Amino acid sequence: MTISVRKLLAVAVLGAALAGCSSDPAPADRGAKAAPGASKPSTAPSAPPASATPRAPAQAPTLAPGPGGLTPVFSRAPKGGKGAEKVVALTFDADMTADQGPRAAGGERFDNPALIADLRRLKVPATIFMTGRWADEYPAEARAIGTDPNFEVANHSYSHYAFKSPCYGLPVVARDEMRADVEKATASFAKAGVRNAVPYFRFPGGCYNDEVLRTLAPLKMTAVQWDVVSGDAFAHDADAVAEQVLAGVKPGSLVVMHCTRSAAPVTDRAIQRIVPELRKRGYRFVKVSDLIGSAAKK
Repeated sequence: MTISVRKLLAVAVLGAALAGCSSDPAPADRGAKAAPGASKPSTAPSAPPASATPRAPAQAPTLAPGPGGLTPVFSRAPKGGKGAEKVVALTFDADMTADQGPRAAGGERFDNPALIADLRRLKVPATIFMTGRWADEYPAEARAIGTDPNFEVANHSYSHYAFKSPCYGLPVVARDEMRADVEKATASFAKAGVRNAVPYFRFPGGCYNDEVLRTLAPLKMTAVQWDVVSGDAFAHDADAVAEQVLAGVKPGSLVVMHCTRSAAPVTDRAIQRIVPELRKRGYRFVKVSDLIGSAAKK
């Protein structure tokens, strides 16, 4: 199956499943995110290295507000010319919508401990965009990720409902409840014991507009999108996912993937090919905060 056909199929499933998979990231009103599908046997939560000492990180860099004080939006490091530093940020969305508790209770797995274990084994720093509902469902895993210096945890809303409509069939957060939804996720992280939270926010489905950016501006967060879509949502061919990422990465790229076993069952296998190949090409893996820090200095 070609990559383009896989994308179309994923979008079709998203509408039915009421959750999105990342799509074309360019316009502000576009984007898609992954929704849970079939279940997979459970794996014990992975833990941070024994030598890691939990501690609050230094204040992560943010971008200056946009025109009119809008929440700033970051999708990749500024494009450099010949000789630009070969850095890339892998990001993983830990998705779970507010109404999916019964599915989790029925055995569906929205986590992916094997993926986190692979990132540790490969020594790949990464940014995990976590929903508050996910942290509530998997508090031990949220804490393990959120106290590991290899990772940083960013806000992906509490409910994983859309902040703009239409957005791939997602339920919509009321305008006057948007800030509270984001703050509720932050509270869930704190309750779970996440220490390395950063002031970044990813819109569910990647869908937003200027009115939404204005609504969230008082939170003083930086919205984070992407420039490389992995295509891992609902994928069953790890090599195809790897090829899509490898074909899209450029110096300063930001890749969107997923940390939900039922929705993206081959992501951990895909990174086992992506990571060594990008390193062979001279790339160094960084967190989103590293890319934003570099951009803020320019």
